[in-house]
Amino acid sequence: MPLQLPDYPWDSLEPFAARARSHPDGIVDLSVGSPVDATPAIIRDSLSAATDAHSYPLTAGTPALRDAIVAWFARRRGVDDLTVANVLPTIGSKEFIAGLPLWLGLGQGDVVVQPTLAYPTYAVGAALAGATIVSSDDPAEWPDATKLVWVNSPGNPNGRVLSIEELSSAVARARELGAVIVSDECYAELGWDEEFDDVATPSILDPRVIHGDRNSVLCVYSLSKQSNLAGYRAGFAAGCSRILGELLAVRKHLGTLPPAPIQAAMITALGDHAHVREQKERYRARRSTLAAALESAGFRIDDSRGGLYLWVTRGTDAWQTVGEFADLGILVAPGTFYGETDPVHVRVALTATDDAIGTAVARLAALSK
Repeated sequence: MPLQLPDYPWDSLEPFAARARSHPDGIVDLSVGSPVDATPAIIRDSLSAATDAHSYPLTAGTPALRDAIVAWFARRRGVDDLTVANVLPTIGSKEFIAGLPLWLGLGQGDVVVQPTLAYPTYAVGAALAGATIVSSDDPAEWPDATKLVWVNSPGNPNGRVLSIEELSSAVARARELGAVIVSDECYAELGWDEEFDDVATPSILDPRVIHGDRNSVLCVYSLSKQSNLAGYRAGFAAGCSRILGELLAVRKHLGTLPPAPIQAAMITALGDHAHVREQKERYRARRSTLAAALESAGFRIDDSRGGLYLWVTRGTDAWQTVGEFADLGILVAPGTFYGETDPVHVRVALTATDDAIGTAVARLAALSK
């Protein structure tokens, strides 16, 4: 019997994409978060140099890659007490997110908690395992049957950044419930407040959050955003060595492991922060230009403290707003893709070229008149 998975939301956006494509000057697609800028040359060179990959790669990752992940957490996230037993490379982050409830042995009667506004793959993972998904941002509301908690900071779609105190509260409640808690932090290097100019956003593995106890606490990360590596499928998980050891055994059986050249490229990406800083400034400029145009057109920008999106509304139905953008040749995503509790916001991505952002800004001027 086929699995009963949630509907794929992007299919419902296709009529609006067609409307946007019909614009005389073409479409500006601000609906997805797929990087458009080049993968840095130093990373491509590392990939090229590692293409003599005649042996099977290590599921656990090469020693050099695991060391690089540990060093990155210490240097960029303020997490300086990890060992190689606390990290595990993944094929991007989506496969890990989707598979985790099943690999943890969850099933019927178990609850997976996700944010009220959530990346749809959290619910897909729960469905694959036959578990029940509950959407809640309040730890006090999480039911006794909770076995897995997802938090996401900076959040997709709304760019919400969780504080040390909020992360601590979530971890404390998960421990009361005996649940595994996982923080999806793939936008951590893209915090927009002044306090994040030189540091990444807070991690769930921060010593101020877990106080030296990583038991049942994980962080999942992807290099897709910070390093323009979406096509490489380069990610990793970190945290509780017991859980990661169990997952490593599962992944050996399944053959879910990054190819050897990708592992080599990841080492370079993790060791060089200059390209990350340069990419962040590109996004900052696009964000500033687009935010000003949206506000001039009467939109309010909420949250959006981190990540690659602006969470905007004019107080009207989200699908109506999607249609108004489509008539301008601009495609955006309705907030209802991420939760039914917010019918008025749309998500506007920053992942377009400077020229495309300039085109969108010019078209938005028509809404300002």
